[in-house]
Amino acid sequence: MSTPLETISPDATVREAARRMRDREINALVVVTTPRAIVSNTDIVDAVADGRDTGSLLVENVMTTDVETVTPDLYMQEVAEMMTTYDIKHLPVVDGDYVGMISSTDVTAYLS
Repeated sequence: MSTPLETISPDATVREAARRMRDREINALVVVTTPRAIVSNTDIVDAVADGRDTGSLLVENVMTTDVETVTPDLYMQEVAEMMTTYDIKHLPVVDGDYVGMISSTDVTAYLS
């Protein structure tokens, strides 16, 4: 999993989220909100493709809510199965609170 966990506020702009992902070379950020949410590069690409103004569009308007999560003790095979079942590429890792993010790239690297 990737640590430290990168987060963003739901009232940040989509442009800010895109810059943070680019600068940190990651593809998703945990959005600090309840219920749990993330914003991914796919969410941002969809907003751009729809012609939305990413400089004024807020993360809360494009984020994915009620995201699936995993615990640190879950086996990688189980993580891979979850990603396949739910057709997702990022899973926040929680142990009471967020502790990291695991991506499909992490899973592929580990299993290969």
